Amino acid sequence: MKHRRILVALGATLILTAACHHESTDNTVTDNTAATVETTGTAQAASDTSTATATNTAPTTSDARLSAEDNDFVMKAGMGGMAEVQMGNLAQQKASSADVKAFGARMVSDHSKANQELSQLATTKGVTLPAELSGEHKEAYDHLSSMSGKDFDKMYMQHMVEDHEKDVAEFQKASTSAQDQDLKAWAGKTLPTLQQHLQLAKDVNGKVK
Repeated sequence: MKHRRILVALGATLILTAACHHESTDNTVTDNTAATVETTGTAQAASDTSTATATNTAPTTSDARLSAEDNDFVMKAGMGGMAEVQMGNLAQQKASSADVKAFGARMVSDHSKANQELSQLATTKGVTLPAELSGEHKEAYDHLSSMSGKDFDKMYMQHMVEDHEKDVAEFQKASTSAQDQDLKAWAGKTLPTLQQHLQLAKDVNGKVK
């Protein structure tokens, strides 16, 4: 009888021990699962945050690009401004009229300033301005280079009148219809100077004819 009681007590102890072990294992699994879910959720949240941040801070280079028409105007203005400076230098060397020499000096001063402003603007818009004369501007420069004295005076001033008539028309258009606001503002700012140049060119041209 005594042995039977011992066996019963031993069996009860084993059952209780097994139950405790099972409960401990379940708790461990539950804790591990919860930790895994929490870690996964945190990683996903971090990933979502990184994605959102990258999207919000990505540079929008498209805002700096010019339309085809605006880009064409910038290139023409760059080429024309460079031609005005080089021809102005030529006028100071080859002209016989003091008025023509003075006009040439004015072209160098005013257009050098405008060219610098345009260069800075073009850089912000990702546009590379022409580095040397080409086309009709190169032909006109080469033709004037072969002349001197009164012949130069007449040809140079005639070209200045015709060239500034084109410039004024193009800058008037850009000052009202350019899509890029910075370019529109620059064209509007430069236009009055070109209008002064045109009037001065007409006056000097009338003197040397």
